[in-house]
Amino acid sequence: MEYKSSFRLIFGESPIVKVIDFFLDNREFDYSMTDIAKNSDVGWSTLHGFWKELVKLGIVTKTRRIGRAELYKLNATSPVVKKLIELDKDISKKLMQEEIDEKKLKVEV
Repeated sequence: MEYKSSFRLIFGESPIVKVIDFFLDNREFDYSMTDIAKNSDVGWSTLHGFWKELVKLGIVTKTRRIGRAELYKLNATSPVVKKLIELDKDISKKLMQEEIDEKKLKVEV
């Protein structure tokens, strides 16, 4: 069975959700668009189709250039990104609590 993050369990498997989820899980590093597409399991042309919106909204920011490749990172200073991080944590906590409660219920029965 394929692992799905709590973020993807709630928001689904759309390409933009996969990319945001990838960045939420890997916010320490910067990545090229090729690496982002590969690691988030999204086609490069699909990623290219909505990438400018993620940059425009300030969700990701360009960090540097290596040769012809531009590298991007999650923009942790963005108010929108801060809310996404908080939401991701809240969802994870809620799902973990539900799992704990479910196990307790099984033990009691």
